[in-house]
Amino acid sequence: MIYLQLFWEFFKIGLFAIGGGPATLPFLMDLTEKYDWFTMADLTNMVAVAESTPGPIGLNMATYAGFHAAGIPGGVTATMSLVLPSVIVIILVAKFLANFSESKTVKAVFFGIRPAVTALIASAVAGLFQVALMTENGIAVKPLILCAIVFGLMHLKKLKNLHPAFWLLGAAVLGIVFKF
Repeated sequence: MIYLQLFWEFFKIGLFAIGGGPATLPFLMDLTEKYDWFTMADLTNMVAVAESTPGPIGLNMATYAGFHAAGIPGGVTATMSLVLPSVIVIILVAKFLANFSESKTVKAVFFGIRPAVTALIASAVAGLFQVALMTENGIAVKPLILCAIVFGLMHLKKLKNLHPAFWLLGAAVLGIVFKF
């Protein structure tokens, strides 16, 4: 039964998470409330793992979430069901979009979708901010300082073009130092 639930939930995520991996976050947050597959704290770990592993973030998070919920078969189920809507849509688009690519209606639909995707991503960022930087007693000072340090360093002119792996490794080291 869990595999059918995983399939259905991740199929819906794949169908409606327009805009890539970050757009999956609000849907994954919803799953934390709907099922006991993973918690919001687990979700922040998922984001960290998905961002630091090769491949698309949405796909990595689906695999991680499915694995967390039901082991390897769950990871495979979640991954495949997340991808399936895209495959279906690509086949349909390839077949029919050439006829409608200059349509005012199609252009208007895409014009309307962009702000919705931006809102979904902003909502996900706000939710992750709460989990990562807030506690029951208010703002978690150490993670906030770590966030400010990394953010500030990333925007220094000399460091701006460093590879993202450097920032992940540096933040991991700072996290270890701050933890103690």
